[in-house]
Amino acid sequence: MTTPRQLLAESGLDAVDARVLLQFALQVNRAWLIGHGNDEVAPAAAAAFTALAERRRAGEPVAYLVGSREFYGRDFAVNPAVLIPRPETELLVELALARAAQGARLVDLGTGSGCIPITLKLERADLAVSAVDISAEALAVARGNATALGAEVRMMASDWFAALAGEAFDVIVSNPPYIVAGDHHLAQGDLRFEPQGALTDFADGLAHIRVIVAGAQDHLAPGGWLLFEHGFDQGEASRALLTGAGYVEVQTWTDLAGLDRVSGGRLA
Repeated sequence: MTTPRQLLAESGLDAVDARVLLQFALQVNRAWLIGHGNDEVAPAAAAAFTALAERRRAGEPVAYLVGSREFYGRDFAVNPAVLIPRPETELLVELALARAAQGARLVDLGTGSGCIPITLKLERADLAVSAVDISAEALAVARGNATALGAEVRMMASDWFAALAGEAFDVIVSNPPYIVAGDHHLAQGDLRFEPQGALTDFADGLAHIRVIVAGAQDHLAPGGWLLFEHGFDQGEASRALLTGAGYVEVQTWTDLAGLDRVSGGRLA
């Protein structure tokens, strides 16, 4: 007889990864696993878990294996067309919410799964939220998440600001590709399976940030804020770009690990 306890013990995985995959394979929650650890598992479910465990041991991200990842307390569907939402990005959401007045207009550039704009809309129903992405596959995921979570977000195909001619926003946010080309992290862990074009600019890590900082000036209402995520070692360069472009109140905010994570400034 095969039991949940046995499958977990023999999976060869980190305990948390094993539990999440077993819950997915059995379609049960954590409380059920705790209470039924010695129950018999149906052969088909055991085989499904074994297959998932093998793929995880080969490096595939758990989020892609189960098809979702939590962000800001909600589950977002993900697949290899989009980045996996990470808790560090919640800082970007919090900063945007704090700077958005009643009825403010916001846009997320390079939205991926849509976790940022959808969260903004669900946290603040008064906001008028838009999102763009150059990838049709990513937009399909984002639109599916908006529908599933009941968020009214306008989503458009666009290469950064290309589809936003003549539009102005009170807050512009982005989590752009910022990893330097050739960075060894791109060949490690989950990053190996995520869309490379959403991770790196294939240059110095600041190529897209430069485009966003320059282009946002034409799409921010007076006094509007630009906020973007970046690498832990890109805070100084990001502030220099913002200051050089004439933004005021320029600063960098750190994440829970104390690392530079988001920079931004206000249009004077």
